[in-house]
Amino acid sequence: MPRMLVATAPGKASIAEYRDRKIAANEVMVEVEFASPKHGSEIADFRGESPLINERYDDDWKLLVPRSPDQGKGVEFGSWNLGNMWVGRIVVKGVDVKDYNVGERVCSYGGIRETQIVNAVGNHRLLRVPEAVSWKSAVCYDPAQFALSGIRDGNVRPGDHVAVIGLGAIGLLAVQLAKKIGASPVIAVDPIEVRREVALNSGADFVLDPKACDVGLEIKRLTLQTGADCIIETSGAPSALQSALRGLAHGGTISYVAWAKEFLGGINFGREAHYNYGRLIFSRAA
Repeated sequence: MPRMLVATAPGKASIAEYRDRKIAANEVMVEVEFASPKHGSEIADFRGESPLINERYDDDWKLLVPRSPDQGKGVEFGSWNLGNMWVGRIVVKGVDVKDYNVGERVCSYGGIRETQIVNAVGNHRLLRVPEAVSWKSAVCYDPAQFALSGIRDGNVRPGDHVAVIGLGAIGLLAVQLAKKIGASPVIAVDPIEVRREVALNSGADFVLDPKACDVGLEIKRLTLQTGADCIIETSGAPSALQSALRGLAHGGTISYVAWAKEFLGGINFGREAHYNYGRLIFSRAA
């Protein structure tokens, strides 16, 4: 029997076996080669910290409201299949599937499991993966969307000074996108040395260790006292947002991509925020 990764309780996971159902006429079955979790929002769910476990976002009211008993929990521990993206090959297809063939390499959204059954008719989220593209690149499709949203919502333009705080998958992709657009300089910030090294190899002009310097002040120094026109914040740390407010150019934009937890301290809007006349925008996936 195939296996999958299941969240059994907050912060706990185990391998479980499952049985695949028969595919429908519009579906394909994929044998998964590799799969990956989602570090931000999924980790909050996994730890039992997400408000979306007991609440849901109401599209009409545009706010979180309690879930009714018939709606169930946002996360059901014991059955929730952990994971976010996968890449694999089609092994079976339904009779109505015309755009995909058995043997094709594809990727899409879904949990970490050995097989996936997915709609293959008019599904723009089921993407072909060329043989030359590595599985690591394929499962970065989701973080690439969030990185692009940070660039878009920050209105990054050629010649802008850009800083990216937090160099996980989203942050490192944001560094690459900022360079592609023509931002200069691109400053990458993270306390983990190997991430800073990858950022330099990905095109960052400068890297900063927030544990070793005043990030806001260094951003100002590296931009000849101007500050960053856009700071893309992907870490979710309160100190990172404070540094962004400090390093922002007058009238600049903080594009807040991170999935933040509740801030219990570390943020003081009574310092540079009003002086720098900044914009703080909470980014959505592109």
